[in-house]
Amino acid sequence: MTTKVLEEGKADDVVVIDLVGKTTFADSMIVCGGQTRRQVTALADRVTTALKGHGRRITSMEGYDPGDWILIDLGDVIVHIFHNELRSLYNLERMWAMPASLPVEATA
Repeated sequence: MTTKVLEEGKADDVVVIDLVGKTTFADSMIVCGGQTRRQVTALADRVTTALKGHGRRITSMEGYDPGDWILIDLGDVIVHIFHNELRSLYNLERMWAMPASLPVEATA
């Protein structure tokens, strides 16, 4: 439902990242972008309104002001809405695409 609400709000490049086995703080992360701060905050408003309408509890929300980057914590799902310039800077998709554990190389 959350991805549909974001897509209807014209969010850029909505990506769902599976976090199972990579962390214990959530099962998945949704990352998307917005063209302007106004669009970023409007997307956050759309998501929170839709979720509350379906009885979902929002654990916390960070970054609403100034609207460059907003995190919505739903407990099992984390939603990150970025202004597109910041999204490329943080590049969460690349960070979480890494394997859950990396091989340890023997040192001499």
